[in-house]
Amino acid sequence: MPEADRPATAGEQKILNQLRRICARLPEVVEERDGFGHFTFRVGKRSFVIVGAGEDDRGSMSIKADLYTQDRLIRAGGYERTPYIGQHGWVSLASGTEPDWAEVEDLVIDGYRRAAPKRLLKQLDLK
Repeated sequence: MPEADRPATAGEQKILNQLRRICARLPEVVEERDGFGHFTFRVGKRSFVIVGAGEDDRGSMSIKADLYTQDRLIRAGGYERTPYIGQHGWVSLASGTEPDWAEVEDLVIDGYRRAAPKRLLKQLDLK
């Protein structure tokens, strides 16, 4: 099991830099490390993005989605059902796939909307 306090790999750091830029404009987002060493982006107590080392330390990213979006992304290619939490709609960037950051930004914002309390959604809609 990976250590929770290990340094980020170069692949993780590249993904984290982009996600931090995206999440900076979302109200009350907190970045934390879980017990498995994953970086999580949370609103309240709910995660909406998870970043891990992935294969060969290239970095991996999972995003909270609904089952319809998950199915559409998997059929289009470049995404796969996230192990262990995919039954809840989570989708992961397929290994070796270069992210389309405009698409990822839309998915992250949608994931945030699924996790955030209503009072924060009102703030988001005002921006």
